[in-house]
Amino acid sequence: MTFAITRPRRGIVPVLDEMDKMIGRMFRDTFDTKNDNFNWMPPVDIIENEDEIIVKADVPGLEKDNFKVSVEDSVLTISCEKKVEYDEKNKDNSFHRSERVYGSFSRSFTLPSNVDTNKVKAKYRKGVLEVKLPKLEESKPKQIDVDVS
Repeated sequence: MTFAITRPRRGIVPVLDEMDKMIGRMFRDTFDTKNDNFNWMPPVDIIENEDEIIVKADVPGLEKDNFKVSVEDSVLTISCEKKVEYDEKNKDNSFHRSERVYGSFSRSFTLPSNVDTNKVKAKYRKGVLEVKLPKLEESKPKQIDVDVS
């Protein structure tokens, strides 16, 4: 059985009704009721320079072994799981508030054809996962000398 919360129409400002619906969908879609975990998506920066593309993801509180980084069919996939930390000595403790995010995530990015997928490197330091995607040599810009006659 499914229950729905309804509110009387405001009439004067129908935009507020739409905002209520949107916020409700956002929380319903974000909360995974099956295993009481929030699905989370770490913020990512993607930077490009002449030699490489760099993907940086903010994922504090993890170990490098928690990550799975793969490249397949020109798609970079970063995935990880962050588990709730329990203190074995105090198993009977209960949370009064839990604002940190736990659960798993997976992010995928389509790579351009000029990335050398055989030379991808990843490192994790100070809560930031950094994936370096070097460009193929033939795709890098080359300086061409102009001959003056």
